[in-house]
Order: sequence, then structure tokens, then C-alpha cells
Amino acid sequence: MTRKHAWEGIPPHPSNPSPAAPPLAWPGGRRAALFLSVDVDAETAWTDDDPTRTDHLVSLSFGGYEGRVGTAKMLELFRQLGVKATFFIPGWVVDAYPAMAEAVLKDGHEIGHHGYHHLRPDPGSAFIEDELARGFETLKRRLGVRPLGYRAPGGEFCEALRVALARDGILYSSSFRDDVRPYRHLLASGAPGTIELPVSANFDDWMLGLSARFSPRSVMAPRDVLAMWNDELDEVVEWAAMLTTVLHPQVSGRPMRLRLLREFLTRALDKGDVWVATGAEIAGHFLATEVGKP
Repeated sequence: MTRKHAWEGIPPHPSNPSPAAPPLAWPGGRRAALFLSVDVDAETAWTDDDPTRTDHLVSLSFGGYEGRVGTAKMLELFRQLGVKATFFIPGWVVDAYPAMAEAVLKDGHEIGHHGYHHLRPDPGSAFIEDELARGFETLKRRLGVRPLGYRAPGGEFCEALRVALARDGILYSSSFRDDVRPYRHLLASGAPGTIELPVSANFDDWMLGLSARFSPRSVMAPRDVLAMWNDELDEVVEWAAMLTTVLHPQVSGRPMRLRLLREFLTRALDKGDVWVATGAEIAGHFLATEVGKP
């Protein structure tokens, strides 16, 4: 008797572009794109959906570093290098640190939707609609922004969220890990969804063991991380592909990590064939060149 696995009978996920699809031509003859993006989670990275953690003051202080130091240092670096980034900020963080959020906007960076309390949108979650609505409301009330981009808190997604983002006019998401180029989501209904700017897993600073207080991973030496990042960038250029960062000011806003980021971005800019851009710029370029537009 053949045992059936739990996943048998589950229909295939709506397909993404074929691996044979031609690479996207980047503006100005550039060979590749670097989507420079930052997640400003502050204390919400430590509370998530567990309100009991609000009494864990030292753990929360890791997140508080963003409002006190980290975000300002990253903004300073971006000004020095003359680059613009996309900052995905939960609504709660905007309410808690309005001056910090206003500084991001004042420097000309894009603000993206990142939920309100940074609650992970698992399938069946009752708070998905509320998190979206409160996030939109806060960004409008505090900053006068209607975001074009969305990044899922906790890096998870579900079909209800994909449908809601398309309904609410979000141009692009940057949450999935399934490609090295932009593509358009296809909803389970067959309708077109948002554009996806996939994340480069090796460029999520949190996942490298750089910050998590009780992580089983070792803190990687900056030179090891820099070598890995440089190698990946070089190959992304060869592929005419896209690289997406997921940086956190409570990680990459620390002294040695900021130096690492400065060296990496300086090298990317010096190459001359990498388009360093915001999510809105990359999604807009994809939209303008999309074949078979919805």
C-alpha cells in the first residue's frame, strides 16, 4: 500500500514566469538592478503577535536602536552615496517614531506598507484586513503617503493577502524568494495580481545571524558577509538580473555593519552597470515594458 503524503492532491501554485523567459532590459543600458530596501521594524520585530513580550525591556531595546541611532545612520550613509531606498515601515513604528519616519520621507526615500503591528499574515489570520487598513491609515495621516509597495511582515503570505493587495491598489510586493527578476502574480482566480520584486535571501541581514538576541546562528564576520555579497552581485550582473536587500537599521545600522554596507554599496556604484533604485522605480520600469499587460 502506497502512503499518501499530506501535500498530495493540493493543486499547483499559480505559475510564475517560465525559466526560459528573456531577462528584463534595465534602464540606461545597465546590466543589473539593485533594489535597495530597508525594513524599519523597531520593537515590533520583537513583539510580533505576542503582547506578553512588551515586558521584555532589553529585548525591545534592540528594536529601539532604530529610532535612537540606526535609521539616522543609514539615512546619513545614503545621503553620502547619493542613493534612494525604499523603507518598509509598520504603522505602529510610524506612530511611535514620527520624527524618524518624517526624516526618511524628507530625504526623498520611498515609504512602503509593512502592516501595522508587524503581524505575520498566515493563512486564515483574522487580522489581515485590519493590518492593511491601519497601515494605510497611519501612513496617510502621519506622512501623507499612499504606498505603492508592500512587504509582508515575517516574510509570509497567503492568497487572501494577494487578493487584498490587488484590490487596494498596491503596485508591487517584495516578499517572495522565487526568482531573480520581477514578475506579476497570478491569483488563484486567474486574475492578475501585483508585481513581485523577489527578495534575495542572502541579503536579509537578519537571517545572517547579525542581530537576533537568542539566535542559534553565529554572528558572521563582516568580511565573510561582504565577500558573499560581492560574489552574488557579480553573478547577478552576469545574469542581467535583480538583487533585493532586506536591511534592518537595528542590524545594518550598527557600526561594523554600517561599514560593511558602505563598502558594498560603494563597490556596486563604482561598477557603473548596476541600477540602484527604489521598488517603485523598478516596478514602474517592469510595468512599462511588461508583455501582455493585464
